Amino acid sequence: MQLSKIKDLLNCRVLSCSNKLEQEISGICASDLMSSVLTCKGPNSLLITGLNNLQVIRTAEMSDIAAVVFVLGIQPGKEIIELAQENGIVVLVTEYSMFESCGILYKAGFRCGYKDFS
Repeated sequence: MQLSKIKDLLNCRVLSCSNKLEQEISGICASDLMSSVLTCKGPNSLLITGLNNLQVIRTAEMSDIAAVVFVLGIQPGKEIIELAQENGIVVLVTEYSMFESCGILYKAGFRCGYKDFS
């Protein structure tokens, strides 16, 4: 599924790398525990989190995560957005909770694991 569709489904604001919204997302990880994110990494994946610090972007970079969605309208700081931009990671913000975000994406066809979600 294209990241632009996920952006629309979750009614997200784009804070970095808006030119990368046409990339395909192959898996989703939803967690505030970055050590858990390291276990569910995958190319072209999406991280949904409520954690608001630089470690989110550093973990995303190490895990080949293409985009991060911050839930509950969390506004990441300038440093987070700049680091994401430097690393080519799309940063999105949704007003939905993590639970609601996962439910919306599940209803749209995403499932656990990394496979074709078209």
